[in-house]
Amino acid sequence: MSDIIHLLPDSVANQIAAGEVIQRPASVIKELVENAVDAGAHTINVIVVDAGRTSIQVIDDGCGMSSTDARLAFERHATSKIRQADDLFALHTMGFRGEALASIAAVAQVELQTRMANDEIGTLLSIAGSKIIDQQPVACPVGCNFRVENLFFNVPARRKFLKSNATELNNILMAYERIALVYPEIHFTFHHNGAELLNLKPGSLRQRITDVFGKQYGQDLLPVEADTVMCRVTGFVSKPEAARKKGGNDYFFVNGRYMKHPYFHKAVMTAYERLIPEGMQPPYFLYFEINPSDIDVNIHPTKTEIKFENEQAIWQLLVAVVRDAIGKFCGVPSIDFDTVDKPDIPVFDPLRDNIQAPKVKYNPSYNPFDHTPATSHRAPTSWESLYEGLVPETPAKPDSQVETSETPLFGVLSDKSPVHYQYKGQYIMTAVKSGLMVIDQHRADVRILFERYTSASAEGGASSQRLLFPETIQLSPSNTIIMEQILSELYSLGFDLSPLGGGTFAVNGIPASLEGIEPITLIQQIIADVAEHDVMGGAATQAVDLSVSQSLHLSLARAAAIPYGQVLSNEEMENIVNSLFTCSNVNYTPDGKPILVILPQAEIEGLFDAKR
Repeated sequence: MSDIIHLLPDSVANQIAAGEVIQRPASVIKELVENAVDAGAHTINVIVVDAGRTSIQVIDDGCGMSSTDARLAFERHATSKIRQADDLFALHTMGFRGEALASIAAVAQVELQTRMANDEIGTLLSIAGSKIIDQQPVACPVGCNFRVENLFFNVPARRKFLKSNATELNNILMAYERIALVYPEIHFTFHHNGAELLNLKPGSLRQRITDVFGKQYGQDLLPVEADTVMCRVTGFVSKPEAARKKGGNDYFFVNGRYMKHPYFHKAVMTAYERLIPEGMQPPYFLYFEINPSDIDVNIHPTKTEIKFENEQAIWQLLVAVVRDAIGKFCGVPSIDFDTVDKPDIPVFDPLRDNIQAPKVKYNPSYNPFDHTPATSHRAPTSWESLYEGLVPETPAKPDSQVETSETPLFGVLSDKSPVHYQYKGQYIMTAVKSGLMVIDQHRADVRILFERYTSASAEGGASSQRLLFPETIQLSPSNTIIMEQILSELYSLGFDLSPLGGGTFAVNGIPASLEGIEPITLIQQIIADVAEHDVMGGAATQAVDLSVSQSLHLSLARAAAIPYGQVLSNEEMENIVNSLFTCSNVNYTPDGKPILVILPQAEIEGLFDAKR
């Protein structure tokens, strides 16, 4: 029997590895920019065309590479970051796997120009599909200039399933911002289709956060700093009033590397307990400096998951330092007991001062109903005289002959009780023919308003309510892309927004049905919902897949819906029930959450029979 196991060609192995390392254009930029940081660059310029589909160019002024290193860098597991296994526990660089450049070259056409400071001439290297096409000397500045074109040109399925340019550009900006937030001393720029979206000049960390997310963030940040034997924690957390429902911009960085850590996120949320409403998330930017031997970053190719040796101890430290930062902001002023130059306030002495309470004189026999003033008018004794000559337009019918317009829409509603009961300000309970129907009042109103907004958008737009004083909102570059994507849909829903440039928008009006809602908070919530749906693909965050416009309508419905805890009258509950049963789907919200349940009569009776 012949042997069936054989080694894969390098080009095939690289293409397989690229499936894990290079998932989208944002992955390419992340890997190339991290390499530029490791090369000691002071300025990094990124130029993107068509959200990375056509071209990605990363230019840095780092140390550069020799002609031999430039060619060897595109081989698998070729790296200058580590030399032996023990180096994995002493990492001080962003990259170390030696897979990024090989993976990029396997699925794209790459051109590299590089030169070292002590060389008079540089190297030009062209690669496509892991095959070296050309290598020759070239005159170029010190550093590296990577140009990646036609990403996934040889993997049609991967290129086909890339999302819209707006979504991919948003992912690129998010990846770029995560690196820029770690290195405020580096000058970062970003251009897309010839337009400059980011120009982050060197400065302090607070200034870098302000440059990326807007001036409002700089006003709400509280410094955090703690230095222990175990690790050092620095950065900023936000004031409690700056918390948001979504899109709170929560960032953890370990030794200059961005990471996701739900356990540590819970520690931050624990520090904010009883300071922010449930479901809100405060923005924070926390940086850990820890011994590389106490963490393991070699878990996933994206290197965003990190294991800590002392997770529980760091958890407690994190809660303490965040609470300390919040406590300093919410400090209670000290009481001054200094009596120097105090005013002379006499002390009341009832025995010495002999002060009596004032007496009020009144007539106990006075009765205001004993006589009527002369100016008063008596009510007429004959009501018929007031209505002489008035004939009703249509003769009144007795109650038995009044035609009702209420018709049963579903079998459940045919024998619905006219009287409802509200349980704990959250559920509407009503008796129906088959048993007891329990409706979640907030979710029911979300479904009602969602279909109302969808219908208004399809019919050409809703009415708008002008604000007395227009407000301005400043967005980060990634959120600006989302705003431009949904701007036309916001207009159709009744928003009046004016772009002012630089990610700033003027809010001149909001939908007429949203009076009393903070417009800036509402728009931030809408952007966060759309970003979560669009970036994650919808399926990862919701039970059903929604379009961008549907996600927008759902955000508005959630903001305007009846909140939990609001006491409703029987008429209001009746209106909700009737309106719900005119919707296309009475059982679930647009994102797949149940709205109502019915306890069958037999099941209720069985509960009492079981107690006998």
